[in-house]
Amino acid sequence: MRRIAESTVRRLSIYLSFLEEIQDDGVTTTSSDDLARLGGTTSAQVRKDLSFFGSFGKRGLGYSVPELTTALREILGLGKKWRVCIIGAGKIGAALARYEGFRERGFDVTALYDSDPAKVGHRSGHIVIRDTKELEKDVEAHRFDIAVITVPAENAQPIVDRLVKAGLKAILSFAPTQLSVPDDVELRTVNMAMELEGLTFALTNRPDR
Repeated sequence: MRRIAESTVRRLSIYLSFLEEIQDDGVTTTSSDDLARLGGTTSAQVRKDLSFFGSFGKRGLGYSVPELTTALREILGLGKKWRVCIIGAGKIGAALARYEGFRERGFDVTALYDSDPAKVGHRSGHIVIRDTKELEKDVEAHRFDIAVITVPAENAQPIVDRLVKAGLKAILSFAPTQLSVPDDVELRTVNMAMELEGLTFALTNRPDR
């Protein structure tokens, strides 16, 4: 399959969230116009996004909500459980570890790590915080699929290097710094400052200003 743009994958996640919501409300069909409004795009873009993965819907009838929901879950890899560990038991890491919504989406957060002796051994939700010294051993023993990093910027690259060396192939970072990984490792960064700057740009350049 050709490489799919990250922006397309993000829109697929938005489409799926909408589909699951209306399915819970008993809606059985929807249209590309409906999906476009939610995704902040056009109906043509919706059709293009979906066309990368096959043929969905029928002209004049729209999309079957149950069928498209199932298809998108499979495309996004949500048909299995993914083992997740979090490194950094500060406010962000602890909050993520306690968030029950991850489990509902197939992400099983089973381990939380920190280097602070005052935190190690204490609980965050149902998870006992472990020492980061155990990281390599645990990656091999528990075969984590995804690591989430919520450590200070200066500690992020060393942690990433350790995870990569231990064999982890997917990392999500909340650290406000540029990180380097090999080509065979998937890295995503959540940059809160950049997201806020996107909002301030939109507010500053509103046509009604």
